[in-house]
Amino acid sequence: MAPLPPALDPDLLRAFVLIAEGRSFTRAADRVGRTQSAVSMQIRRLEQMLGQTLLVRTSKGVQPTPQGAWLLDRARDLLALNDEIITNFRAPPMVGSVRLGTPDDYALNWLPGILARFAEAHPAVELDVTCLNSDVLVEQFRQGQLDLTLVSEGQEPPGVAAQRIWRGPLRWVGSPTHGLHRRDPLPLALSRPSMNPARPEFACAWREAALASLRAAGRDCRVTYNSATQTGCFTVALAGLALTVSTPTTLPVGLAWLGEAEALPPLPDMGILLLRHESALGVPAVDTLAEHIQEGFRRAAESPVVLAA
Repeated sequence: MAPLPPALDPDLLRAFVLIAEGRSFTRAADRVGRTQSAVSMQIRRLEQMLGQTLLVRTSKGVQPTPQGAWLLDRARDLLALNDEIITNFRAPPMVGSVRLGTPDDYALNWLPGILARFAEAHPAVELDVTCLNSDVLVEQFRQGQLDLTLVSEGQEPPGVAAQRIWRGPLRWVGSPTHGLHRRDPLPLALSRPSMNPARPEFACAWREAALASLRAAGRDCRVTYNSATQTGCFTVALAGLALTVSTPTTLPVGLAWLGEAEALPPLPDMGILLLRHESALGVPAVDTLAEHIQEGFRRAAESPVVLAA
């Protein structure tokens, strides 16, 4: 029988992660309440155990080596699991409810894994998920009907603290077999315009970005389909009736990323924001779900969908 491999000490991994993230032995030592020499000794022990140099000093501070960069992501995951186990057994079960709002495209593409992990860790917390168009979500948020909501950057209500949890490219999407990019005017399927003209902040950021890009390129277009959901836009694109836009995601079979090769103008990067209502500040269940959402989007940003040019 082969001998069991040695176990990794979470304290060594935590010191490594803190140094790699803060680029400093001194800052890491302050965080864990140890001397700098003690933290340096922890790193030496970890390097001896793994047989690799993990950190090097540079003009920009302490940087992970290629082997250290490989370890860093996995060490974060191991520490998160370690902390989750400790918290689960030491802390009383978290109870309560959280009202979360999200547009349908975010719900489908980003949230399933996040919500599953949260529900597994905190089964006594009741989740009330509302999936609606951004303008409706913003209005419900303003009225205090939602604790947390996801919206596209640019659609947040004035004066509300918003945390950007993701930013990435907006891309054209369409059927690769219908040649719609050659039509003049270009047929589009986009989120419907705001139902409240008195509130310009409700205008869909994706819609405005697509139309502005085409105007700047001198390209005529016509919105032939207005949808309250991304699913509706994808359905029309699948039928070969119009092009639409999306952030990176797994596209339905029959759709493809379009762009320069189809003579379509570039689109700007877009952000996703997390809004937290002031009445929910400091509520443990709300704070914890917000942390799960932030971590889930961080992981997604580190493993982006590969887009064809």
